[in-house]
Amino acid sequence: MTLEYLLTSIVVVLLPGTGVLYTLAFGLSKGWRASVLAALGCTLGIIPAIVASVAGLAALLHTSALAFQVIKYLGVAYLFYMAWSILRDGGAMEVSEKIAPMSARKIVFNGFFLNILNPKLSLFFLAFLPQFVPVNTANPTSYMLGLAAIFMLLTFVIFAGYGAFAAATRQYVISKPRVLLWMKRGFAGAFGVLGLRLAMSDR
Repeated sequence: MTLEYLLTSIVVVLLPGTGVLYTLAFGLSKGWRASVLAALGCTLGIIPAIVASVAGLAALLHTSALAFQVIKYLGVAYLFYMAWSILRDGGAMEVSEKIAPMSARKIVFNGFFLNILNPKLSLFFLAFLPQFVPVNTANPTSYMLGLAAIFMLLTFVIFAGYGAFAAATRQYVISKPRVLLWMKRGFAGAFGVLGLRLAMSDR
């Protein structure tokens, strides 16, 4: 692994996307433990994209318009569902003094699903990982899996950091109902915009 790969990966993970939004939402609404579970789910959701890239399945998404469109629109529908679930009363971003219970399995599963239903993630790894594999590498597949594992570790650590920051602001948000209202609208709007961007993307 090179320093260039490490720095590039950190920048990519830091960029706000569905996983960051999901982790922040749970940090604010359910606290630090829930945000760690959200970060874990989003991190695990990277595995299918990595496997697809290494196995060459991402190339199928690139060449098959139908396969890409099917996965894309499932992802769009799920992003819109997340936007609705944040806005509705008692939904994913319901913030109050008493933390409403939500199963760890559901938090992890939803985060996992967010990344599985993003075909661009597989295409990203298909284009991203091979650039950092030395030409004379004896086993490029193993090398790519090692790079992917580092990317996943960075994802979990950075997302958990985002979640910890969000959890630390819970009390401020609880004491400012108007701030909470606009934050809910902002998060729901962000998921909606990401859904629209995915819907309008070709590849």
